[in-house]
Amino acid sequence: MKNKKIKVLLSAPRGFCAGVERAIEIVEKSIQKYGAPVYVRHEIVHNKYVVDDLKNKGAIFVEELEEIDDKTRPVIFSAHGVPKKIPNDAKNYKMSYIDATCPLVSKVHREAENLSKAGYHIVLIGHQNHPEVIGTMGQLPLNSIDLIQNEDEAKKYSNKNNKKIAFVTQTTLSIDDTKDIIKILKERFPDIKEPLKEDICYATTNRQMAVKKIAKNCDMFFVIGSRNSSNSVRLVEVAKKSGCVNALLVHSQSEIPYEQIKNSNTIGISSGASAPEILVKNFINELKKRFTISIDEVETIKEDVVFKIPKKLN
Repeated sequence: MKNKKIKVLLSAPRGFCAGVERAIEIVEKSIQKYGAPVYVRHEIVHNKYVVDDLKNKGAIFVEELEEIDDKTRPVIFSAHGVPKKIPNDAKNYKMSYIDATCPLVSKVHREAENLSKAGYHIVLIGHQNHPEVIGTMGQLPLNSIDLIQNEDEAKKYSNKNNKKIAFVTQTTLSIDDTKDIIKILKERFPDIKEPLKEDICYATTNRQMAVKKIAKNCDMFFVIGSRNSSNSVRLVEVAKKSGCVNALLVHSQSEIPYEQIKNSNTIGISSGASAPEILVKNFINELKKRFTISIDEVETIKEDVVFKIPKKLN
C-alpha cells in the first residue's frame, strides 16, 4: 500500500485565526501572571487539543460562574463572547475577569447595541445555542432581537412590532448560505439596514475561499477541527458544495478512513480556525505511514492580522 501515490492539496490559509491566538495567549498569560488555577467560562475555543493543553497548564473550564469554588481566582470569558449578564454576575461575585472575546465578535455586539439604541429591531442570522449567538442576543433587552437560522425562517419572518429592522450575523457562518438568507430578507424588507462592513470574519471568509479553490480537484477532502466548531463544520459544507462530495470532519474521536483514501488520487486538507497546526501535521504523518505522499500547499491569500491582548496582562 505504501507505494500508492497520493497528492495532498493543503489549503492555505487554514487553522488558527488572530482571535483564537489572542484567546489562547490570554489564558496562558493569565496563568503566568496570577498563577494556577485560572477559570475559563466555556471552552476558550472549540478544540479538545487546545482545551486539554490549557488544562495541563492550570486552567479549569466551567460552563457557569456559580460552578467556581474559589471566587478569588480570575475568570476568563471565551473567544465566542458572553451575554451582558455574565460580567455583571462576575462583579456581583466580586470576581476579577478577563474578556477574551474575539474583537470581531465584539464589533457585532457593539453594532447590535447601537442599532437597537437607534430604534431598530435586530435580526441575527446564526445558529441557535451556539455560544456566539447566545452572547450576541444577550447584549440586548429581551424581545428586541430575533434569530433567523435558514432561508425557510427568513421567508416566514414577520416584523411583529413594525419597528425599523436591521440585521447582523454570526461571524463563523458560510458566506454563501448567509448571502441567500440576506437576499430573501432584502426582498421581503427592502428597507432593512445592513452592517456597514460584513460581519462574517476575515478568517472564516479566507478559509472558505481557500477550500473552494481546491475542493473541486479532490477525490476526498478532510477538515481538521471539532464537531462543535461552527467554522470547521462550515468548511466541510463548503467543500461539498464546491464539488468534493466526499468531504469529512476529522475530530478527536475520528478513525481515518484509509480504505477510502486508498482509492483516491488527490485529497484536500484544511483546518478550522480553532484547530492547531500540529493536528494537521499529525494527520499527514499518519497518511505518510501508509502512502507515498506529495504535498502541494495552495495559498489564496496572506493573513497578517494580529489582535492585541488586554493591557493588564502585558
